[in-house]
Amino acid sequence: MRPLTPLLLLGALTLGACAKDKDDEQAASGAPRVVTGAQTVLVTEAPFAETVDATALVSGRPGHIAVLSAPGAARIAAVHAMVGQRVAAGAALVELDQVAFRAASQSADAAQGAAEQNLLRQQRLAEAGIAPRRDVELAVAELAAATAAAETARRQSELSVLRSPIAGIVTRVTATLGATADPAQALVQVTDGSALDLVFSLMPAQAARVRRGARVALFDDQRAGAVVIGAATIVAVGGAVDSATRSMIVRAELAHAGRILQIGETLNARIAVGERAHAIVVPLEALVPDGEGFKVFVVDASGMAHARAVVVGGRTDTLGEIVDGLKTGERVVTYGAYGMDDSVKVAPASPAATPAASSPATPAATRAPDAK
Repeated sequence: MRPLTPLLLLGALTLGACAKDKDDEQAASGAPRVVTGAQTVLVTEAPFAETVDATALVSGRPGHIAVLSAPGAARIAAVHAMVGQRVAAGAALVELDQVAFRAASQSADAAQGAAEQNLLRQQRLAEAGIAPRRDVELAVAELAAATAAAETARRQSELSVLRSPIAGIVTRVTATLGATADPAQALVQVTDGSALDLVFSLMPAQAARVRRGARVALFDDQRAGAVVIGAATIVAVGGAVDSATRSMIVRAELAHAGRILQIGETLNARIAVGERAHAIVVPLEALVPDGEGFKVFVVDASGMAHARAVVVGGRTDTLGEIVDGLKTGERVVTYGAYGMDDSVKVAPASPAATPAASSPATPAATRAPDAK
């Protein structure tokens, strides 16, 4: 770039000095600053639903989940289930080694038969006066114990093939072919896919605002204007804080869904925590942070904007509820509120000059021209 000649430099300095003098004269005249391009709205009353945003985990409903384990220690001979598989009621999921169960059942049956024969013998001896009645009573007790043992052995033999008690989806499999099953170990879990709940982990302050019966809207994502894909109702709010996550469990019952929900998937949810039929609301862009609170710019009849502190209650993704500081019929600045000063004159944007909502810019502040 060529350097400025002394003449051009002198001219630029002269113009700058003139512009500065003009600004000083305008400031001295007391003319109000004018903000151009700002947008305003009237403060109105409207129904307002305060919400809490949360992440929901799709889960089976209590009472509709079957957890199966081995009736006794035994080797796992076959595994027929895999996670995600749909199974019918009665379907075989895991088979245990049958040898031990059959042997136990046969031994118990033999013991029951021997107890029956002993009771008959003791009864004949007692009738002949050879044995006391006490021996008969002992034989009766022994037969009862042997019968119970035989029934338990037969039941364990039946349970050695783990069958699903409900129709549903296999949601967990821990059985390993050839391993020894522990009776305390859950080998397979089946969940009824037609009875689903939503589980939330909320901070205690959020959970304290949620009530049973509250409505829940479900979304695939958190974008503004996202389509609602389902609805649910809060059925339980946990009464204890998890020591590990410092959160509380809240459960909602799915009412309907616009698509098939998969057990274990996560959804975005909006829980209604308060509804008011007549609330003073303003767009969120009208709220300007002010210390620990908020302020808005109220435009009077002459077009002057005055900063005013307000108390904000609940908020949605587009609106804020004003608890104190505004009344219906007043006009507040929305687009252009950020960066605005107190006691400036607002020149609303014309429809053709309205900026795009997706990328608002702070309106420029100029001084009103001197009156001629």
